[in-house]
Amino acid sequence: MNLTYTGIELRRVGRDYISMFFVAVLPAFMYIVFGAAMSWSDAPVGNGNAAMYTMISMAAFGAVTATVGVGGMAAVERMQGWGRQLGLTPMSDAQYVAVKAGVAFVIALIPITLIYVLGYFTGSQGSGTAWLISALVVVLGAAVFSLYGLLAGLLFRSEAAVGAASGSLVIFAFLGNIFFPLSGTMLTVAQFTPLYGLVALARYPLTEGMMISTTGPPVEGNGLWIPVLNLVVWTIIFAVTAFLLVRRGRSRQ
Repeated sequence: MNLTYTGIELRRVGRDYISMFFVAVLPAFMYIVFGAAMSWSDAPVGNGNAAMYTMISMAAFGAVTATVGVGGMAAVERMQGWGRQLGLTPMSDAQYVAVKAGVAFVIALIPITLIYVLGYFTGSQGSGTAWLISALVVVLGAAVFSLYGLLAGLLFRSEAAVGAASGSLVIFAFLGNIFFPLSGTMLTVAQFTPLYGLVALARYPLTEGMMISTTGPPVEGNGLWIPVLNLVVWTIIFAVTAFLLVRRGRSRQ
């Protein structure tokens, strides 16, 4: 990895204050409003409480927003000619990918760190294992969604498309049981949406398979296999589609 170029990229992304607001500040604010400030934040959930349940959800949303943005802009940059400029330097394609992956990882850590620190000081409770494993699942799972951003960049070749892809995550979050506990038919539908698997897996060390219900105490979930299958299937869909789009783009050149 080219450390100089990585530093330049991090500074460039960090200066985009609007994007950083949606990546870190907005999810943190939503955690405070819908998690720490709620009267039911101390309600027991698995081996922790409801505040931590919300904390994990908002951290995942922020991290995914970060990786979608970085992945999408990487595709747009390459197709708008930046790749040819880099071709004049000693940097290889593999190094370029490594730099972008490193930048996505660092940017994803920002909302996770901010929200977890806020959670620690505002009453989020859970076992040490739940804190550690949930954070690892969030940051690793969010990497999958850099492929979603990549798809937007490859399909529409514009920064606006990448912004739209990031914006669509709000819809996926509602449908994926992130912002509001779903039940019945809506919960069944949620299990087929892209964000459901990641967030359910991140919550699992806390909930131990239990699910929050709006009509009573937490209820037994459907097991670990559903979120695992969801995340694997969507990873394959994103990866295969991106590969086909890249190959199609090369065949036109």
